[in-house]
Amino acid sequence: MLYSLFSSLVDSYTFLNVFKYLTVRTGLAMFTSMMVVFFIGNPIIAYFSSKKIHNPIRDDGPSEHIIKKIGTPTMGGVLILLGLFSGILLWGDLSNQYNWFLIFIVGSFGILGAYDDYKKIKQGSSAGISFKFKIFSQIIISLIGIYILTYLVQTPELKNLYFPFFKNLLINLGWFFIPFYIFIIVGSSNAVNLTDGLDGLATVPVILVAGCFAFISYVTGNVVFSDYLQIPYIEGVGEASVFCGSIIGSCIGFLWFNAPPAKIFMGDTGSLALGGSLGAVGIITKHEIVLAITGGLFVLEAVSVIAQVISFKLTGKRIFKMAPIHHHFEKKGWAESTVVVRFWIISIILAMIGLATLKLR
Repeated sequence: MLYSLFSSLVDSYTFLNVFKYLTVRTGLAMFTSMMVVFFIGNPIIAYFSSKKIHNPIRDDGPSEHIIKKIGTPTMGGVLILLGLFSGILLWGDLSNQYNWFLIFIVGSFGILGAYDDYKKIKQGSSAGISFKFKIFSQIIISLIGIYILTYLVQTPELKNLYFPFFKNLLINLGWFFIPFYIFIIVGSSNAVNLTDGLDGLATVPVILVAGCFAFISYVTGNVVFSDYLQIPYIEGVGEASVFCGSIIGSCIGFLWFNAPPAKIFMGDTGSLALGGSLGAVGIITKHEIVLAITGGLFVLEAVSVIAQVISFKLTGKRIFKMAPIHHHFEKKGWAESTVVVRFWIISIILAMIGLATLKLR
């Protein structure tokens, strides 16, 4: 909104031309979303506490969780989404087709997550909506999002899958790009959701991945930088850096309240929305494999759950003491803060590896 206003006034006030720069608007989106979360954080936490919007704790989880975390408000994703939308709507170019795809994905997954949180609170159980209903809803949302994307963006690049570390290696997916994109968005959404089990555990990795893709979006949408780095140039996708900046800012603001001991949990409202939006950004920048590298922690958490389920169904034995894997280390005696910080370190390393793929070709 402000971007559109300032753009219309550039001819009269030339100093407003600075707001056309993506780097400036990304920084402003980051700052705006962060400050929105800072200002509304305490009032919303107080309101959620008064209404007993509390997070049900898993009965089979570490005993300390039942003692320390019971009664903590959930649905903190509302804070994140309010901050995120403030940043993107104020500083994003709303005439850019990619922005509407991203807004649809993050908003729709946020609504689905909020419904899941509502069911958990109402039932007083950590189960929430059924697994089948959740997956089905995620697939439908992703399918609609892909239709919006292909309708708004008429480019053959959407069907290409690029590989990092190789200059000219790509696969044309044909119509298989539809189920592949669905897999990326749904998988990313659920992977972040599974990671969100300890105070601050998912928030910092999301910030790191969003930071990587703010940079990747910028260089992919810049004809000079994309040519220098020998990555595909996609016109208009640089605008996704403003969206990523909004994610970073809102998550930094949320981390203020989510840092151990957490005053609020993001819940499925935040985790499903953030995961889905990261998957969507990975798709439009054509860096889906790099997304799996930078978000390797999320992949690890998801794989640990899948492996645990398959092993138990086939052999009756569990691979881990508890899944997702962060609970396994808690069961082994690691303090929650130790698990969180070490997983953050892993995320930092993976983020650096992901960025290195841009040059190592």
